[in-house]
Amino acid sequence: MRYRAFGLTGLRVSVLGFGCWPMAGDRYGAIEDDEAVKAIHRALDRGVNCVDTAPAYGGGHSEEVVARALEKTRRDVILVTKCGVKPPPPGQLGPLRDASRANIMREVDLSLKRLRTDWVDVLLVHWPDANTPFEETMRALEEVVASGRARFVGVSNFTGAMIAECLRTRRIDVSQVGYHMFDRRQEQETFPTCLTNGIGVMGYGSLGHGLLTGAFTSATNFGEASRDWRGGGVAFGQPIFRGENFKTNVGVVERLRREVAEPRGVPLSQIALAWVLGNPAISTALVGARTPAEVDANDAGTELDLTPAERAKIEMILVGAAGRVNEFTPLRPAMEPWGAEIPAGGAA
Repeated sequence: MRYRAFGLTGLRVSVLGFGCWPMAGDRYGAIEDDEAVKAIHRALDRGVNCVDTAPAYGGGHSEEVVARALEKTRRDVILVTKCGVKPPPPGQLGPLRDASRANIMREVDLSLKRLRTDWVDVLLVHWPDANTPFEETMRALEEVVASGRARFVGVSNFTGAMIAECLRTRRIDVSQVGYHMFDRRQEQETFPTCLTNGIGVMGYGSLGHGLLTGAFTSATNFGEASRDWRGGGVAFGQPIFRGENFKTNVGVVERLRREVAEPRGVPLSQIALAWVLGNPAISTALVGARTPAEVDANDAGTELDLTPAERAKIEMILVGAAGRVNEFTPLRPAMEPWGAEIPAGGAA
């Protein structure tokens, strides 16, 4: 396992991080908690030292599973959780964004109880909240750090302009954003700001939310979005799983496998991970795994370096991707399209 500086925190983070949304049990299909615990243990055995969760993942269930898995190794792990998203009142649609001081303080204490720990290493605001001034949110995060409940703090799914505004009140230690071959918006949106300010970057969706594993065909059906969010066809503002876009993108993935992965003699997932880690802004690439076998399949990609010829080939193939958008508008719901759709063949 390779390790990188985690921004200016002084921490060294494994380039592969363990993402715990899939083990929530509510949005990536069913999962066995015992298998999830074994998956985390396998990742730690392989050198992963960063585990990322959130209270919004399964209504706190993901945090409870993480607590079980880290019972004996808590001090060896960079534990990341989030705040600023809460369940709606009965009968209302949700979840609701609330990054007010009062809600952050409430959520932190609940998370620490579920995680069975006195502190987290990194606390992130999960989504921007249009109803709370960033100054209030950042002062609340500073209060959490001063109380010893978090060592470092940051934001998730914030635009570059939002990050700049937050920095007027308090330093941002870590930013978490989606980044993979089918979503390159952050290359222009936030990465320059993060590099300039020494902000550690956690990239999520590194395998294109499963698309870049090569496991899907044009006939793949994700079922109801309530059980697997990909069934709605949209991934964080981009309709890359929707209708003809999905069929086109499965073809793009097949070309990547045939023209890049197979000649190299490795699974496509390893190419996808190596591509993400090739960006100098990235500190750690988050990958979800629900079983030890999935952990093993991902691991080797952290040791792979792509050649300039391989990167050029990937760029050429990705021109054919469909459903990608330029606009990064995270104040809109995550599973609705953001901005104007770019047709197949357009640049992302």
